Amino acid sequence: MRKDDCIFCKIAGGEIPSRTVYEDELFRVIMDIEPAEKGHCLIIPKNHFDDLFTLGEEEATKMMPLAQTIATKMKEALSCDGLNIVQNNGEAANQTVKHFHLHLIPRYTGDHNQEKLIWNHAEVADAEMDEIFSKLK
Repeated sequence: MRKDDCIFCKIAGGEIPSRTVYEDELFRVIMDIEPAEKGHCLIIPKNHFDDLFTLGEEEATKMMPLAQTIATKMKEALSCDGLNIVQNNGEAANQTVKHFHLHLIPRYTGDHNQEKLIWNHAEVADAEMDEIFSKLK
């Protein structure tokens, strides 16, 4: 399934050129054109899913093994010191393209994004933590 107005559907389908580092029947892995760090790649399913909540079971099952393969290649090829895996869902989570995709961002000691990919910890009272816990278990 594909959405005609989705830029990632067009990239995944090969209609828009990309620096494709891997492709199979389910995914296209491309270099991000606005990278957070050198070597930043996106894993894009070829089928359209708006977000994690709608991601297909087959894609969900095969995503992490593919991410591990690409991340290992990045570590070998780029000698990165670490790696962030980022996946945003919804506007409140800074999802800017409404097509599920997974960011693989190589990290280097002292890189220019050292502070940008971490967050401040939220203050949550024990009673609220207990309430949330009971809803989630």
